[in-house]
Amino acid sequence: MSRLMLLDTPSLYFRAYFGVPESVKAPDGTPVNAVRGLIDMIARLVADRRPERLVCCFDADWRPAFRVAAIPSYKAHRVAEERPGGDVEETPDTLLPQLPVIDAVLDALGLARSWADGYEADDVIGTLAARDAGPVDIVTGDRDLFQLVDDAREVRVLYTARGIRNLQVFGEREVSEKYGIPGRAYADFATLRGDPSDGLPGVPGVGEKTAAALVTRFGSLAGILEAVDSGVTEGFPAGSRKRIEAARAYLGPAELVCRVVTDLPLTVEDALPKEPKDPEALVALADRWNLASPVNRLLAAL
Repeated sequence: MSRLMLLDTPSLYFRAYFGVPESVKAPDGTPVNAVRGLIDMIARLVADRRPERLVCCFDADWRPAFRVAAIPSYKAHRVAEERPGGDVEETPDTLLPQLPVIDAVLDALGLARSWADGYEADDVIGTLAARDAGPVDIVTGDRDLFQLVDDAREVRVLYTARGIRNLQVFGEREVSEKYGIPGRAYADFATLRGDPSDGLPGVPGVGEKTAAALVTRFGSLAGILEAVDSGVTEGFPAGSRKRIEAARAYLGPAELVCRVVTDLPLTVEDALPKEPKDPEALVALADRWNLASPVNRLLAAL
């Protein structure tokens, strides 16, 4: 089976932007730290992990309407400007001009890019991972994607919290060890616990330990609610049953927000290129944006 690598590209270029000095610039003085950092990350991943297939996944909508309708506070603290067609995310001024350059370089290289209108990169990753026979490596700094691990199909997360050189590999066992939950129950756990970084409050009074205990005891959010509806009291930590009952109206919408979409109608050619798709364009981009060194490193890895 050929290995598929799925990149949470926004997660990676944000990491590159903050990890590479802004003094790295093009000849015209434009910062290109995020571009150079991302290219080097991909080169390292290809050289070290040797995927046969690779897709750079993007947000078409970083704050999808269906998630905001379910939980209005979803990512609300990151909104820089409200617009009728979709809110604008708060993004550093010197990062924004680099995003079209990233797109152009990836296209000239021939690396697959994928997105879906109205959805986040997480949903694109979830869809591509769900329909693949495996093995699949998901490269991200987003814990939400832990819900996709599947040991039977060798779907795992290469977590970037410690950097590309020190990736933490998460399968079901690692998720279980870290959070004390069944390995594929991260979405249920996150729904209960909440996530302040995404504007999700969680169930009041139910922290990480209680959420883990409930998911472990009942297997899933559906199992927990079924136990509540059936009048079961055993297995609920002190006070948690009443808290779950009181939060019933929150839990349905919250689960919709937390659970990654896995059935988008996507078509993507994911074969890893052995040579650039457009060599002339790639040379021009490398010269204009001072990218010769990272581009050559990626070409060597390919």
